[in-house]
Amino acid sequence: MDLQIKDHLFVVCGASSGFGKEIAVKLAGENARVIAVARRPGLLEQMANDQAGIEPFPGDIMDPATIHSLKDYIDNRDLKGILVNAAGPATSSFLETELEDWDKAYRSILRWKIELTKIFLPTLMEKGYGRLLYIESMATKQPVPNLVLSTSMRLAVTGFVKTLADEVGKMGITANILAPGYHLTPAVDRVIEKQSKVKGITFDEAKKIIEEDIPVGKAGNPENLASLAAWLLSPWSEYITGQTISVDGGVIRGIMG
Repeated sequence: MDLQIKDHLFVVCGASSGFGKEIAVKLAGENARVIAVARRPGLLEQMANDQAGIEPFPGDIMDPATIHSLKDYIDNRDLKGILVNAAGPATSSFLETELEDWDKAYRSILRWKIELTKIFLPTLMEKGYGRLLYIESMATKQPVPNLVLSTSMRLAVTGFVKTLADEVGKMGITANILAPGYHLTPAVDRVIEKQSKVKGITFDEAKKIIEEDIPVGKAGNPENLASLAAWLLSPWSEYITGQTISVDGGVIRGIMG
C-alpha cells in the first residue's frame, strides 16, 4: 500500500530505540523525510547511515531548549506530522512514590508534550494539515502493576489529546494516541524486571507469566506497531482522530478496549 508520504517531513521523538526507532525507520522506508530526535547522537548517526531520509537531531526532547532549537532547525520546511514519544518514568507502586516522583513524572510525561504541541501547532494550522501521534500505554485503559506514575500522567495526556482533536479537527489536523501493551522493547524489560523483584522470581519466569496472560500468547513486535503508526501519520487516516488505539494482543479486557 502506498502511504502517500513520499518526501513528507516528520519529526520522530525518542528515535534512538524502541518504538521511536522502528517508526522512524518505517517512515524513511516509505520515502519520507524524518528528523530523528533523541539523546544519543551515536545511535542517531548509525540510523542515518543505515537508512536514507533520516536526519539526526541530538537532544533531550523534554528540555524546552531542545524543543525551541528543533523549531528553529525546521524553520519554514513543510512539516507534515510529529510522533510524540519518549521514555517513561521509573516503575513503582503508589506506596513507593514520593511527591518528588510525581513532579518528575509530570515533567517527563505530560509537560513537554504540551509545550511541543503548542510550539508546532500554529505551523500545522497555518498549512491546514497535520498528523499528531502520541505513544502512550495500555495503562491508560487498564492499570498495570507498579506503573502508577505512568498510568496517572498518561491519562492526563489522553484527556489533553482528546480535547485537542476536537478543537483542531476542522483545520485538517488529527491527533491520536497509540496505547501499546507488552512489546519487545527496553521499556517493557524494565517492567518485567520490576515484576521479578516484587515476586521474587527470575526475569524469564516473570516474562513467562506476563506472556501467558496475553491472549495472542506472546509479546508484540515493535515493527508491526510501526506500520500502524506510519498509516496514522499518513493522509489515509484523515477520518480518525481523538482515538486511543490499543495495540496489546488482547490484554485489555474491557468491551471498549
